[in-house]
Amino acid sequence: MGQITLSQVRKSFGEVHVIPGVDLTIEDGEFVVFVGPSGCGKSTLLRLIAGLEDTTSGIIAIDGKDATALPPAKRGLAMVFQSYALYPHMSVRKNIAFPLKMAGMSESEQATRVERAAKVLNLTSYLDRRPGQLSGGQRQRVAIGRAIVREPAAFLFDEPLSNLDAALRVGMRQEITELHQSLKTTMVYVTHDQVEAMTMADKIVVLNAGRIEQVGSPLELYRAPVNQFVAGFIGSPKMNMISGAEAAKYAAATIGIRPEHILVSKTEGTWKGTVGVSEHLGSDTFLHIHDTGIEDTITVRASGEMAVHSGDTVWLTPDLEKLHKFDVNGLRIASPMLQKAGAS
Repeated sequence: MGQITLSQVRKSFGEVHVIPGVDLTIEDGEFVVFVGPSGCGKSTLLRLIAGLEDTTSGIIAIDGKDATALPPAKRGLAMVFQSYALYPHMSVRKNIAFPLKMAGMSESEQATRVERAAKVLNLTSYLDRRPGQLSGGQRQRVAIGRAIVREPAAFLFDEPLSNLDAALRVGMRQEITELHQSLKTTMVYVTHDQVEAMTMADKIVVLNAGRIEQVGSPLELYRAPVNQFVAGFIGSPKMNMISGAEAAKYAAATIGIRPEHILVSKTEGTWKGTVGVSEHLGSDTFLHIHDTGIEDTITVRASGEMAVHSGDTVWLTPDLEKLHKFDVNGLRIASPMLQKAGAS
């Protein structure tokens, strides 16, 4: 079992309230991602769960038992850090077995668990190598293996892929997701990368200044963000935000439309503009449109086959069923708008 419950958990450093009060339940077997900009409190919250930071107030329960005052070793959790923290003089086998050795486990049981973890992580052929002989992705798998052998109630990941290059990040994302599907153990994962959050999570927790802005599945956050902060943070490229007279037409202080929900035409449309930078990615082309009279730049996701160039005139038409409305406080007024305000 690996249910984790936070009840009014607060963390302060003197007069600075880093976590002003969080209520959250992570169900057994869930893959939950904490996401948000730098300084939002996501790593601090993870460290509170791990016991690496003391809570100022509130209760952290693991499988229904109060663990707030328990030391990290007594919580039944395993943490994988941003740095691999491997012992360079030890073999992969000894690195993975190290926490078991420290716990006084028999050598035969250590060997069984190490072999099992190595098989899951495709590390069997590397067990007798040292970390310096491995790639970054392999070293991260060793760090994960060291956590797996402990057979914890939950895994805690603190930005484990941030030291890897782009190609390795994509591969490790898939490996960690497949590992979760195989082990079916609770995983709590911290990242500032919303693409990681969207592709890996069962449930995303969006944090801002230590507060939870929204909790939901990736598609729930994508389709129905509760406020402008979540709307702008989830999705890549980020949602276009339009205020002023154009937003007032839709009875809103601000309207939001995602780049993929705007139709581009060379002949007609709602907004006329000029192509600035066009980023051709093969399957997609990202167009940055200027001189629309509504915002400095509107970003559009178009087909990779679309032949447009800097300086071309284009027309943009938003999909009104995918339009989002926000009030003066940045809160969503309604679900994605089904029709323009005042239209029959």
